[in-house]
Amino acid sequence: MTTFEELAAAAYKSERVISRRLAKRTGMSEAAALRQTLDTVAGDRPLADLMSARMQAKIAAEEKIIAREKSKAEKLEQKQANKRPDASAWLAWFDGSTHPNPGKMGIGGLLKSPDGQTVEISLAGGHGNSNDAEYLALIAVLETAIRYRPAKLVVYGDSQVVINEMAVAGGIGARSLQHHFQHAKQLLSQLESVTLTWIPRKKNSAADALSQRAIGNAN
Repeated sequence: MTTFEELAAAAYKSERVISRRLAKRTGMSEAAALRQTLDTVAGDRPLADLMSARMQAKIAAEEKIIAREKSKAEKLEQKQANKRPDASAWLAWFDGSTHPNPGKMGIGGLLKSPDGQTVEISLAGGHGNSNDAEYLALIAVLETAIRYRPAKLVVYGDSQVVINEMAVAGGIGARSLQHHFQHAKQLLSQLESVTLTWIPRKKNSAADALSQRAIGNAN
């Protein structure tokens, strides 16, 4: 004997609505009304066949959802894995600040070795604009990194101007920045493997704080 729970599990929402209306109109139990509704839907087929087909379709749909979610999770994991730096790589962050702009420049940078050793850079950069300061911060980080000769170095910065220009062989943008560009390229050539990656400012707070400190100390 098929239970009400089994009938309810096999029924569509619209069929449940119809059976409730039938039960209310005729006074029969909800289980009997649902069975009658499904019998009508089954037509010449046995009710058991309808329920079996419904349950198989439900299982297939659930398996499809599980497979889709698993695929999404695997793609997300791969995407995150691709973003994670090699465990053997040194990590670096750079940031340049100006007060005002143009104005006094502060140079901030942070290097971190695979074993957790950290090196801070906080230097006054003279007078210039924000792009000058960002380039000088990158240069300071690269000069410091060269002393440690890392086999791999991943450098993060929030300056799209600097990150984008360094990705172009001949440099782009203002001519006044070309000497910074060439200096940074020359330093990069002295390192074995370097990746430059843009990050939003909120993820570059340590380097920003070091650049702000440099301006404060210059006053």
